[in-house]
Amino acid sequence: MVKLNLKETSGIAVVTALPEVLDAGNAAQFKAETARLLEGKKQVVFDMSTVLFIDSAGCGALITALWHLRDTGGVLKFFGVGKQASRVFEMVRICKIIEMYKTRKQALDSFRLE
Repeated sequence: MVKLNLKETSGIAVVTALPEVLDAGNAAQFKAETARLLEGKKQVVFDMSTVLFIDSAGCGALITALWHLRDTGGVLKFFGVGKQASRVFEMVRICKIIEMYKTRKQALDSFRLE
C-alpha cells in the first residue's frame, strides 16, 4: 500500500514517505494517491530520498503527477534523488522535464527565485 505524507511549507507542498520501490506493482496506487493528495496544489516537491528502486512504470506514475499538476498550472520538483533513480531518470530523460535538487532547502528556495 502506498501512503504518502504531505506537509505545507510557505505554500509549497512537500510530499514525503514515497515507497522504497516504485514499480509496476504499486504504480497505479501511487497515481491514485498523488492525484488525491495534490488536488488544488500548485507548487509541489517530492522527497525522493526513500526511493531505492524505480522502473518505467514508476517513472510513468511520476510523469502522471507532473501532467496533473501542469494541467492545473502547477509545478513539480524533486530533491534527494538516489543513484539508481538518477540513472533511470537520465535514461528516460525525466531530468529534462522535472527540476531536481540535492536538498530540500534548495528545492524550496527554487520556488522563491521564480
